[in-house]
Amino acid sequence: MTAPKLVWRGRVDAAETIEAMRACVDARNAAPEPTPDEIWLCEHEPVYTQGLAGKPEHLLDPGGIPVIQTNRGGQVTYHGPGQVVAYPLIDLKRLGIYVKEYVYRLEHCVIKTLESHGVTGHRVPGAPGIYVRLDDPFGHAPLEPVPPAERLGVAAPDPFRGLGKIAALGIKVSRHHAYHGVALNVAMDLSPFQRINPCGYAGLATVDLATLGVHVDVASVSRQLGARLAEHLSP
Repeated sequence: MTAPKLVWRGRVDAAETIEAMRACVDARNAAPEPTPDEIWLCEHEPVYTQGLAGKPEHLLDPGGIPVIQTNRGGQVTYHGPGQVVAYPLIDLKRLGIYVKEYVYRLEHCVIKTLESHGVTGHRVPGAPGIYVRLDDPFGHAPLEPVPPAERLGVAAPDPFRGLGKIAALGIKVSRHHAYHGVALNVAMDLSPFQRINPCGYAGLATVDLATLGVHVDVASVSRQLGARLAEHLSP
């Protein structure tokens, strides 16, 4: 099999795209022979999406922005113009990897895309997605490990202190076929994130490349992220 085919879908409705993905995966599951992988790249009109574990209390004030329920993992997030959304439709069995490695590769591709613009992305244990230091997004120092609470009854330190989330991740796997994916904030209206607890974390700051002083168009970042994903998700 060749590398996954990159498909730029433009600015599309999230609900219709999710339904199209689901139909595509259903067809792959029913196919008698393995089918080619694809990576869909797009932007969405403003929308909140809830994951399977999504709790309504994390949706603070959606206002006029629609909310749709999805079958991906995770909590609520926001999609809107100025954000690259990548939906890899990948046969994990053919790739020879499990979900943990798949998530690692998705995050790695985001980190390398940010690196090409001088921005250092970080992982936070137990919190899928990519984060940046708000006070030094271009610095290369690793994050300090978060120490445990000193004694029972004392709240643990905030693992997101000083960080902003720049990419969210949520996936679904059906019979080894992965779908949904990752969203990278490029240059968008970030105010809708203030109406939710992003990915279930109250007070979590959300940033985009433009906020960090990196001015690049969505199409360019889409090509860069797509190329990274195709490279790292090829059999």
